[in-house]
Amino acid sequence: MPLPRETAWFYAKSYGWGWGLPARWQGWVCLLIYLATIAMSATWGLPENPILFGIITGVLSLIFIGICYWKGETPKWRWGGKPL
Repeated sequence: MPLPRETAWFYAKSYGWGWGLPARWQGWVCLLIYLATIAMSATWGLPENPILFGIITGVLSLIFIGICYWKGETPKWRWGGKPL
């Protein structure tokens, strides 16, 4: 069941596929946590083990995309404007 626009943390983009910037404070918190954990793993793990950094970044990205699916509008390819 699609999430109503009034409660979605992430709105779908007008052009293309996916989500734009967060629409609610909960989405902003998720985005900031995602960016902070990437930055922390870069400063702690990247110089010693770049492969581990890539794995951590991939896992965190999949988790963030999952949250966007769960709490955002349904993604689909959009060409802008309102559908007929």
